[in-house]
Amino acid sequence: WDKIVKDDFVHVPPEVMDSSDPLYILYTSGTTGKPKGIVHGSGGYSVWVANTLKWAFDPGEDDRWWCAADIGWVTGHSYIVFAPLLLGLTSILYEGSFLYPDPSRMWQIIERYGVNQLYTSPTAIRSLMRHGNHYPEAYDLSSLKVLGTVGEPINPAAWEWFYKVIGKGRCPVIDTYWQTETGGFIISPSVNLGLPNLKPGSATFPMPSVEPCVLSEEGHNTRS
Repeated sequence: WDKIVKDDFVHVPPEVMDSSDPLYILYTSGTTGKPKGIVHGSGGYSVWVANTLKWAFDPGEDDRWWCAADIGWVTGHSYIVFAPLLLGLTSILYEGSFLYPDPSRMWQIIERYGVNQLYTSPTAIRSLMRHGNHYPEAYDLSSLKVLGTVGEPINPAAWEWFYKVIGKGRCPVIDTYWQTETGGFIISPSVNLGLPNLKPGSATFPMPSVEPCVLSEEGHNTRS
């Protein structure tokens, strides 16, 4: 990497695309049925992921953003690669277990790189919780401004631990709801647009332009 950047860097001009041109195909997780290939377009998807990251987490241009997810899933596509690059952020990439060589791995990375926003899953949080507070307390996590969760509902105990032990009670927890089909957040607290009262396990309110509804088995809107 260092050699390519230093000695052999060649500027490749960007390819002009139509806003409706396919950007990528990604399959759903298959947890509730057979995986389905989802096609996201170039323009609308790019606008949405960039804006939702800005609205929800409000990262500054000099901030160091860490979405601690796998690039192979939509979380990684949208919030490790596309949204941070569209906003010009420094996006931290990590591959491997947060428990190897010991459960301090995540906290080491935050201290070493001065992470400002941390976005991870409730499963990872619960896994790290089980190893006690002494691991995160051994590291300087004061660079953190905002915490976030993704992938599943977060239980109150994990939310409280994340908020109090990792964020020291000063970092809001942005609990995001979305899926492969939406490409980006559709329900989430928003630092940029004004934080609501946060409640463990609640994604609070829809993102701008999103109108959620619950459908009956017959496909009818149940909202009265």
